[in-house]
Amino acid sequence: MAIESSTFCPHRTRYPDFRVTRGAELLARYAWTRPGHELADAVEWVPLVHAVALPGGPVEAATYERVKAELVHRLRAAGPLDGLVYDIHGAMSVVGREDAEADLTEAVREAIGARALISAAMDLHGNVSRRFAEQLDLITAHRLAPHEDAWETRERAARTLVARLRSGRGRPHLAWAQIPVLLPGEKTSTRLEPAKSLFGRLAAVEALDGVVDAALWVGYAWADEPRCRAAVVVTSDDPDLALAQAGALARDYWRARRDFVFVGPTGTADACVARAVESSARPFLISDSGDNPTAGGAGDLPYLLGRLLAHPALAAGEVTALHPGLTDPAAVARCFTAGRGATVTVRVGGSFSAGTGPHAEPLEVTGEVVSLRPGDEVGGDLAALRAGGVTVVLTSRRKPFHTLADFGELDPRGYDLVVVKIGYLEPELYAMAADWLLALTPGGVDQDLPRLGHHRVVRPLYPFDDAGFEDPEPTPALLRREDPLRRDGRPR
Repeated sequence: MAIESSTFCPHRTRYPDFRVTRGAELLARYAWTRPGHELADAVEWVPLVHAVALPGGPVEAATYERVKAELVHRLRAAGPLDGLVYDIHGAMSVVGREDAEADLTEAVREAIGARALISAAMDLHGNVSRRFAEQLDLITAHRLAPHEDAWETRERAARTLVARLRSGRGRPHLAWAQIPVLLPGEKTSTRLEPAKSLFGRLAAVEALDGVVDAALWVGYAWADEPRCRAAVVVTSDDPDLALAQAGALARDYWRARRDFVFVGPTGTADACVARAVESSARPFLISDSGDNPTAGGAGDLPYLLGRLLAHPALAAGEVTALHPGLTDPAAVARCFTAGRGATVTVRVGGSFSAGTGPHAEPLEVTGEVVSLRPGDEVGGDLAALRAGGVTVVLTSRRKPFHTLADFGELDPRGYDLVVVKIGYLEPELYAMAADWLLALTPGGVDQDLPRLGHHRVVRPLYPFDDAGFEDPEPTPALLRREDPLRRDGRPR
């Protein structure tokens, strides 16, 4: 069950928000379970259930319990199993629960039994509490941000699991440490130092004789839970080697905490718009980072749209801008009723966030309906409305715009400015941008963490605190769970 959930986001994630995969469709999801792959015939693969949703607000309790119950039921019905590839994220929050992944994993462990090995594949923006990690036997995470290695990570988890099962070596040692640092993904991109070198070391650590895997997490900055912080796990058959390597990685991350910087130049919304208008670089991209739905934002804040319309050159049409991905099903329906070419006045934004703050109220816009796109697989019905030089794409469901295909008939390369609800640019956007800025905008994934008001994270914690750390040098611990017997009765 995989999702990234901002506890500062007013959106609530429900069952229809999840894409649930089972049976043959689940086997087809992964390259290594398809015929012809070397892992496909190495073991008997048993498809259970996988549920993934676009990042957003916390998952409703009933939705979580429904998916959890199905997973537990399928595990018990399929047993006995030797192992599980556990494809999760690590930053799921559930209404009324704390440390949702730990709760889910405890239920999974009880259902699958103590003998089976669980191999988790995670996002590096997940959280790794001790309670959670103690239930696992193998654990790995992405080593790139943006996550161009996401499928490679899942295959690594599967490959390692199969190797352990076939060798009969059982559970290795896991050296785990949390690091009292919590930074947003936009400050920890592996395109830049120090993350580039820190994450770049993991493959070399894994290559050491006796090491099974090395993983590093930056944590999830937009959930207010005690588990939220950076972490490291080194998995090895040699406990001393695991502790030494985990300690070195954790200490180096801690020492580099002040060196992390934003992945691109930043500014306020108005400053970014002004610089983009004045620039000759086209298209010039601006990230509306505080309302990024792929980090857990609601995707319905009209704040930056308002700043675009307030700029005289954009309002007059002297400069053009495209701003896709503002969620408002009522405004979309109004545009479809009016039809392409009609002039409409609609209030846009605030579908989830209205009443939650000064930047969340709907914005009245009068413009021409220039595009209608029914039935998008992710965003539902989409409508584009042009006011002056600004074209806003309204969606009936939350939808990211990461690739050229996401924009449909509206080619972003034909506009002077492109404003996207995102943080760091995904590869296609990064390649397209002649220049870009990261706008430090308000929202459920605000880059200014102290402004959000965390009060349940464990303090002291950098950057909330820069003093008061009794033992700032993280010390790893070996994680243990009850050592099961082999099926022949001999100790593993």
